[in-house]
Amino acid sequence: MNRLPYLDALRVFAFALLIPYHVGMYYVSWDWHVKSPHASALLEPFMRLSSPWRLGLLFFVGGVAAQLLWAKRGSLGLLKDRSYRLLFPLLVGMLVVVVPQAYFEVKTQAPSLLPGDGGYLDFWASYLRGARFCDADGCLTTPTWNHLWFLPYLWLYALAAPLLARLGRLPALRLPDWAWCLLPALPLVLARWFVFPHFPSTHDLVHDHYNHLQYAYLFALGWASRQALAEGLWQAAKRRRWPLLALALASWALLVAYYQTYANVAPPTHWRMAQRAVWALMAWWAIAAACGWMQHWFNRDLAWLRAASSAVFCLYVLHQSVIVVLTQALAPLALPWGLEALLLLVLTFALSLLGYQVLRRVPWVRQGFGIRA
Repeated sequence: MNRLPYLDALRVFAFALLIPYHVGMYYVSWDWHVKSPHASALLEPFMRLSSPWRLGLLFFVGGVAAQLLWAKRGSLGLLKDRSYRLLFPLLVGMLVVVVPQAYFEVKTQAPSLLPGDGGYLDFWASYLRGARFCDADGCLTTPTWNHLWFLPYLWLYALAAPLLARLGRLPALRLPDWAWCLLPALPLVLARWFVFPHFPSTHDLVHDHYNHLQYAYLFALGWASRQALAEGLWQAAKRRRWPLLALALASWALLVAYYQTYANVAPPTHWRMAQRAVWALMAWWAIAAACGWMQHWFNRDLAWLRAASSAVFCLYVLHQSVIVVLTQALAPLALPWGLEALLLLVLTFALSLLGYQVLRRVPWVRQGFGIRA
């Protein structure tokens, strides 16, 4: 299987966005596992710069990678690889890695619910037994997968390989560049209009219809882009990378203006529908722009890029728990929030990378963190 350097670059780029985004979640007003006493709406416009598309890009890249693996090993080989590659880290993550997130969520939001003397080991024992921690804001059911929800979704979509393989029998779509820049966004717009209002994001795999529609579609589109059907997408994205980037940034500006205008009042229905269309269009334009720019910048194999691509899965598994633990370690210092956020970014990258360097040297353990031998 020939290596595609730009695919490595897309994978590294998409996963690298997760750390600053999840550090940001500590400081914005949106619900998260732990919250800073300085939480406000200040960073929310910058969070929306990536929130419409960063996960969609991961599923698109996942579809591309799955097609390449299927072409080499067939449907059964793809399923075996993805089961081992995704489900083993999911199990280890749920039983070990995610536990600190759940512990500090309960400790900071409902400490009276902690079992025993409130210590970590007592909580872990209850967590493994499937305890539920409920207060007025809802229930935390354990074990949970938190940020690792991406893994079972990606595995589920890999099960569709025999169906997706039939896309290779369809003739190539000969579309002009403008069509590749616009038409793939239309299913995302329709899903945002008609499904999202009734089925908001849950990440629980079963009752998550809107997310399944958008992410399964992007996975399938990534798969189709490596076959004749939609192979024109890549060259169109490369040729139109500047307009795509401009459209994505303009969409972001419109979203920022919308949320600022209607921060405290309900928007009219027509503006809400327009906002949902802009959100979906931005998602596709940003994904296509990333594909175009990574092809432009990374057109040859690079040793450091291969090394980074090998590390990002492990960093993805580790990073959110590292962030949560660091927030609690830094909180007693009462640092200015900007300095604290910078420390969180630097330390999360450093400790996650250190964890990767240690784990990759331990046979059998490394597979549980998504590290290939």
